[in-house]
Amino acid sequence: MRVLLVEDESEIRALMKFNLELEGHEVFEAPDGQKALDWFQSASFDIIVLDLMLPFVDGLEICRRVREVDQHTKIIIVSARDGVQDRILGLKLGADDYLSKPFHLEEFLLRVNNLTKRRHTDPSELKAFSFGDNTIYFDEFKARSGTREINLTPKEVALLKCLVEHKNKVIARKQILQDVWGYDVYPSTRTIDNFILSFRKYFEPNAKEPVYFHTIRGVGYKFTP
Repeated sequence: MRVLLVEDESEIRALMKFNLELEGHEVFEAPDGQKALDWFQSASFDIIVLDLMLPFVDGLEICRRVREVDQHTKIIIVSARDGVQDRILGLKLGADDYLSKPFHLEEFLLRVNNLTKRRHTDPSELKAFSFGDNTIYFDEFKARSGTREINLTPKEVALLKCLVEHKNKVIARKQILQDVWGYDVYPSTRTIDNFILSFRKYFEPNAKEPVYFHTIRGVGYKFTP
């Protein structure tokens, strides 16, 4: 898995990185909070290992910012702040796990691996979805709008499934690019706009006045069936 390791103490960071790589993970290092945000904005990760007491931007603020736009990347806080209120606040802000320093290395690796397994053992079983006068048949790469049959490309199916799985919620462009296009093959965000325009032509009663496929300026998209 791709791991963003956010830790300002170089010796601890080196030890964690070495052992994560032994487990087969690809590790990206951030020695401070600003570098962590820069990494997060420019790439995608399966899990973020996050210290709290960091230069420039603290870990709780990083957690909050990540969760504003990304509900999927797993976050494990690893911090010397081990009070009950620290744990509660970290989990409230969206962390998936909280481990206190000093920690046992084997326990740390076990928790990281458990989180990455949890992410990848929830495959979608969505076969078809209907809304309005439309039905999407994901396995067949087809859709029907009224009496009209529509052939869909694999990428259209993947994007439609992503939107359906997040229906009635705003989904950030970055999350769509991660879920549909993958880590290192991001197209321009204009590409998503072109797909949305196609979906409006396929499924909307009036493509110029969409009721299903919405663009949320500066943020992402929203599907409202």
